[in-house]
Amino acid sequence: MADSKSEQAYQILKQRIMDGTYGPGNRLVIDQLRREYDISSIPWRESLRRLEAEGWVDIVQNAGAVVKTFDTESWQRTMRLLARLNALATALSAEYLTPEDIALGRELNREMGDALANFDPRRFGALNRQFHNLLSSRCDDERLNDLVEAEWTRLELVRRSAFWYAPGRALASLAEHDAILDLIEGGATAEMIETASRRHDINTLEAVTHYDAELSKTETPAVTRAFG
Repeated sequence: MADSKSEQAYQILKQRIMDGTYGPGNRLVIDQLRREYDISSIPWRESLRRLEAEGWVDIVQNAGAVVKTFDTESWQRTMRLLARLNALATALSAEYLTPEDIALGRELNREMGDALANFDPRRFGALNRQFHNLLSSRCDDERLNDLVEAEWTRLELVRRSAFWYAPGRALASLAEHDAILDLIEGGATAEMIETASRRHDINTLEAVTHYDAELSKTETPAVTRAFG
């Protein structure tokens, strides 16, 4: 029963973090959680330690648990890891994708272009995730799928804290999406598909990192960044 309550508390907290109910910097007060969900203190403490180990919260002395605030370095680490994980999942999935899947991928890419033209970064981001989820949807490695999902969620939390933008990168990413689809449709090797997918994410990482560094050099005031 204790294990069940701990798991329940963990799932509640993780879901609330993912959906933005508990945003970056929010304190997670055990007494408040206990009253709200009618779960005793011990399962909450156990779940918070688990979330800390997974990188979702920070437990700060004299302050308690706080939802992790993501910064540039957090984004870079997540992108580097996601580049490898997502590329592998896509490569393992590719040979099982159907012509209908490829057609849907191209349609999602077109819709992303529309979102870009309409200056709609949230829709662009949602469609981008749908696109990559589709390409890795036939991967039968459950552990890998869980890791990919966790890093995508972490990336979305970073973007919720601040949009990331490098001029021209979003448009270039659409062309790279089409190139990956061409490789899959043309029966390219898993190694070629994995390399192209990983390069796609690394290109985003490098473009944003370079742009961020240039902004820092000129000491430009903080701006809203979109279409990462």
